[in-house]
Amino acid sequence: MRILFLSTSLFALAGAAHAAPAPAQTSDQSAEIKPLDETQDIVVTGRVGATDLRKVEASYAITTIDDAKLRISNPISAAEAFKQVPGFWVESSGGEGSNNVRSRGIPTDGFSSVALQENGLSVQYDGGLGYLNADQSFRFDETIARVEAVRGGPASIFAPNAPGGLVNFISRRGTDNPGGMVKYSWGDYDLARVDAYYGTRIADNWGVFVGGFYRRDHGLRDTGYRASDGGQIRATIDYDDGRNRFMLDVKHLDDKVPFYLPVPLTFDGKGKIIEVPGFDALHGTLAGPENAHVAIRNVGGPFDFDLTEGSHTKMTQVALESRFEMADGFGWENRTHYRDSKILRNALFPTGNVTALGDYLASLNGALAAFPGATGLRAQYATDGAPFTASANGNGLVVGGNLLSVSVPMDELITDQRFTAEFEAAGKHSFAIGGTYGYYNYRFDRYMGTALLEIADQARRLDVVAVNAAGAVVGRVTDNGFLSYGSLYDNVGMKVNAYALYAGDEWQITPKLRLDFAGRYERNDISGMVARKTTVNLGDPTTLADDKVNTGTGQFDLVDRSFDHWGWTVGANYQFTPDAGLFARYTDTFKLPSAGDYNGNPTRTDQSPIPIKMAEIGAKYSASWLNLYATGFYTKFKGVRFTDNVFDTKTNTYTQRFATADTVAYGVELEALIRPVKYFDLGLQLTWQDPQYKGFTYTELVNGKPTIRDFDGKQLIRVPKLAIRAVPAINLFKGRLRTELEIERYSERFPDIANSQVLPRYTNLNLNIRGEVTKFLTLTANITNLTNKIELTEGNPRAGSFVSGDAGARYFLARPNFGRTVRVSAAVKF
Repeated sequence: MRILFLSTSLFALAGAAHAAPAPAQTSDQSAEIKPLDETQDIVVTGRVGATDLRKVEASYAITTIDDAKLRISNPISAAEAFKQVPGFWVESSGGEGSNNVRSRGIPTDGFSSVALQENGLSVQYDGGLGYLNADQSFRFDETIARVEAVRGGPASIFAPNAPGGLVNFISRRGTDNPGGMVKYSWGDYDLARVDAYYGTRIADNWGVFVGGFYRRDHGLRDTGYRASDGGQIRATIDYDDGRNRFMLDVKHLDDKVPFYLPVPLTFDGKGKIIEVPGFDALHGTLAGPENAHVAIRNVGGPFDFDLTEGSHTKMTQVALESRFEMADGFGWENRTHYRDSKILRNALFPTGNVTALGDYLASLNGALAAFPGATGLRAQYATDGAPFTASANGNGLVVGGNLLSVSVPMDELITDQRFTAEFEAAGKHSFAIGGTYGYYNYRFDRYMGTALLEIADQARRLDVVAVNAAGAVVGRVTDNGFLSYGSLYDNVGMKVNAYALYAGDEWQITPKLRLDFAGRYERNDISGMVARKTTVNLGDPTTLADDKVNTGTGQFDLVDRSFDHWGWTVGANYQFTPDAGLFARYTDTFKLPSAGDYNGNPTRTDQSPIPIKMAEIGAKYSASWLNLYATGFYTKFKGVRFTDNVFDTKTNTYTQRFATADTVAYGVELEALIRPVKYFDLGLQLTWQDPQYKGFTYTELVNGKPTIRDFDGKQLIRVPKLAIRAVPAINLFKGRLRTELEIERYSERFPDIANSQVLPRYTNLNLNIRGEVTKFLTLTANITNLTNKIELTEGNPRAGSFVSGDAGARYFLARPNFGRTVRVSAAVKF
């Protein structure tokens, strides 16, 4: 009923606006709701030339997302915006930060191979730094005007850590004369959010801009406390006289958001994945008020764990962008930013296997020997001692839960300087030579306690106590619900100096033929200290929970590593007509090791640059009624180091194993926008690919015997072979009311390299409605997961990414998309 009411209200308001005389619209206002048109999109990302280049003329695969698309889809995160890019597989079920994105079968998670940029400069030099994804340092809001996404090709030449591509969020500025806007958003998960901005020219060539947001809510999964709280503000002054431009941008972010993790699931009699009784798989979470504030015992005193902090980012960034024309055709470009940030990540990670209470207690029988007189074990709630039985919550199930806190304060400077030249020599050249310098230093402090939890929404901690024949308690396996205090500990300080030199040329040989060349050399110097670790007994003889607490020895291992490599790309574009062309490109590039690889392994010697080879060929057509971009691609990563972090429930610690293998992917991307009539259009993004591991073998001990595991030819984890996103849309009342249905279809995926567990195919439906009620007032409604179905995006990495420990189990952990949610916003322009 609520959805029907919201939709009906928007149609009624749009009808009222239609009945009144249509007000005159500025170009900015009409661009928001008019039928989409990409024929004149000018691209600035992934290239060296300073002259205008239309999307249809590019020699690489690029997707543009303009203001109209962003405003109606209203993405809640940067990752959500990525879903409009073919070739990208995006997991946005983690919330507003720390999501995963992969492009064209790249074998690494997070943002380690896809660069997130803001105004042409990386948000973070290493976007996949351990526990610090680039999207934790960035928030999408109304100050962003448009997005450009490059897949493969030249991305790795002009940005660090970008072999899979780069996504550039371009902000508004005062010289664009954006005017002002205030927008209020409401959501059925207690969302209240205000976005606002104002920009204007203060002189012929000078502009000022200020904008930001403030938001709070209880979470897309109900945590029982305020899960998201905070906002962002930015102020910009810019100058643009057509030849020279300058922008100074200051941004402050103070925002905390939850990180959503896998939930318990099971199967029905027909093998269909369903909820576990007593747990809401679509809106529930194990995180809740009982674990919001917990004192975790530690060496020297308790550790104050605050789950309500979630992923809390405090960051101040100062950015400078400029271009100066030194003479006709010759210019100097600068992009620089400095950030001071403190990022805290607190979350409850379910771990191990979901187990029936009786089976779990039986697995602990060996603990009875630690308590003289003990004859059995009993479970009870940690906070009040009430019994926990085999029928509790309608399921009688338990699971381990890691209460993990990671603090990563970081200072970072990135500067990119580029000299550009345009000249004639057997055709027209747009040439650039430049360099990038990145410096960042960070701390990595990690502490964790492992608890025992019931399977229930907003789960409570459980204690296991040893009892004698009379039922009296004679000892405790756990303490305040904790199986192990200090089950993980790290104390790291790292520093990185990164240097890159690059050059490129766009050579327009004839009016129809253009060749593009570019190369990059990069070197990273990594240094730092990593604390050595030991285990200590905190000395409580009545419990086993404090017997093996990880802590530092006071000694440190030094890290001093340097890596360098160079890469190049060449592309050709032939333009049959201004609106149709073909391109081909070959790229030989690399990915350098990350400083984060040494956070827990300072003495490892298996790290080296990863060579990457990519090829693509594409056809393009752009007209008033049809935009069509089709690209075939091939990608090969050679000698990738894979790490399997498995949580051992017997020792309550992580174990690691490593393997080295290649990956190969080939496929086809299709991007189209069809506008047969002004009332209707259809957007389509399709990706078919075959991503495989090559030479993935390793040996492990099974029952004391070495056993070879061979996963050659297995499908890359998490990545679907087929991904389709179709968006049919209706435009009514002269374009003042637009309704879109997003249809997303994904084929089956696997959470482990052995492909032993299946993440089923699914179809997701979202509805977007946007209506211009008056010249100044616009209403928008976004309804996600219309069918309210369970749609799994990832499994449980802590059960094993080589071979899943959940494979074949009756109960398992996985992370679904969020259940149906409704957001409504009202925006007033002035």
